[in-house]
Formats: sequence, C-alpha cells, structure tokens
Amino acid sequence: MCYRCFSYYSMYGHVAKLAEQIQKGAASVEGVEAKLWQVPETLPEEVLGKLGAPPKSDVPIISPHELDEADGLIFGFPTRFGMMCAQFKAFFDSTGGLWRTQKLAGKPAGIFFSTGSQGGGQETTALTAITQLAHHGMIFVPIGYTFGAGMFEMEKVKGGSPYGAGTYAGDGTRQPSELELEQAFHQGKYMAGIAKKFKGSA
Repeated sequence: MCYRCFSYYSMYGHVAKLAEQIQKGAASVEGVEAKLWQVPETLPEEVLGKLGAPPKSDVPIISPHELDEADGLIFGFPTRFGMMCAQFKAFFDSTGGLWRTQKLAGKPAGIFFSTGSQGGGQETTALTAITQLAHHGMIFVPIGYTFGAGMFEMEKVKGGSPYGAGTYAGDGTRQPSELELEQAFHQGKYMAGIAKKFKGSA
C-alpha cells in the first residue's frame, strides 16, 4: 500500500477544490491510499469573519509528525505576494524536528496553488516553495508537460504550470474551471505513480 498525503491550506475554498481532485486522481492508481489534511489556521475567527471566509471543511488538521508516515506528499496553498501564504509557511516552520532528523529526506513531493490574477505568482509561488522541500531533502516532482494539450490552452483562462496544478481566484468569485480540475486530477494520478516507483525501488 502506497500512502500519499495531500496537505493544503484554503481560505475561500479554491485550493480545497483542487485538493479534492488531486486526491481522486491519486486514488485512481491501484494500491494507493490518498489522504487529505489541512494545516492549522493561524488567524482568529474574528479576522476570518471580517475577510468573509467560509467555515472550514471537516478535513482533519495535520500535525508535523504525520508527514513522516506518507510515502509521498503534495502541498497546496494560495499565494501571498508571490509566495506561499503565511499559514502554510507557519506549518513548515513547525517541522524543525523532522528537519533535524531528515525524516522527510528522499520523499517525492509536489505542489499546487491558487493566485488572484494571472500575474499573481503562479510560478513564483512554486519556485519559492521549493526551498522548503530542498531543506528537508525532499525530491520535488513537477508535472512538467505531462498534462499534454491542456498545458497549451490559449483560448480559456487556465491556472497551473509545469510546476503543478493551479487556479485563478480573481476577486474570490471565480471557481476552478473544468480544465483546471482536470489538471489537478492528472497531478494526483501522476504523482501517485511516481510515489509507487519510489517505494518499489526502496
């Protein structure tokens, strides 16, 4: 059994929708168990209310040590000024114990993301997030152009890049498109296959 963990943070639900598709994609691979986890919220309820954030889903909250149980990991988050949001950075900052012992070293890991606009960090968010993986010794697995023709779509607005699946939230009312959800499903399936190969060769 290849256990794969998808950890994400989502304030308005865009990243959560991608995460659900990634989980479905991974679960479509024989022998893979795909689990969704949320990272802890750092903002108080009062602030979340003023921001108009909907209630959190019932997806369980992850603790750092649970990352070590997975054979592979995919991390998802919205961008803040071209980098991962503070909530997810705070979670990575809490993994010092895993870093000291290099418990995550050698694990394949991917990323996915949401930005507010086309110039809002679809690639810089991914590039700056890779530093977290590198310090842990994780092996970054991008999707490259394995999504095929969907990577070259020019007639429709589409998030995502060779670094991972993505979506555009706009002012918050835009939801992930069918093509963006298909790319997320593909990433989950692709990464699950990679994780199986890693586990099989261990």
